Amino acid sequence: MLGAKIKKLRESKGLSLSECAERASVAKSYLSTIERGLRSNPSIQFIEKIADVLNVSVTSLINDETTLEETLAKANQELDKDWLDLVKEAMDSGIEKNEFKEFLEYQKWRKDQS
Repeated sequence: MLGAKIKKLRESKGLSLSECAERASVAKSYLSTIERGLRSNPSIQFIEKIADVLNVSVTSLINDETTLEETLAKANQELDKDWLDLVKEAMDSGIEKNEFKEFLEYQKWRKDQS
């Protein structure tokens, strides 16, 4: 169940297996075995990394009571592909999280000044 949920979320985000594994810093082969149900008990560290890449909470990823449709809807609502691409572009350009946060704070301050 967890592997199928991960695969469906990954595909809904338009991520290839390789891309998802790379972003999560996990082995592609390991992610593949989880998705195919060959392994069913991944570590919490693995789940945290995958949940972060898929933009869902660990709880919603592992909770059987949360349906896949609910998890997909929440993930897609929070970040669409354009936002994901923009964040990836910022990361690829070398912008650090703290620099991005400072920029956002500055923009909020400017808006409040107007």
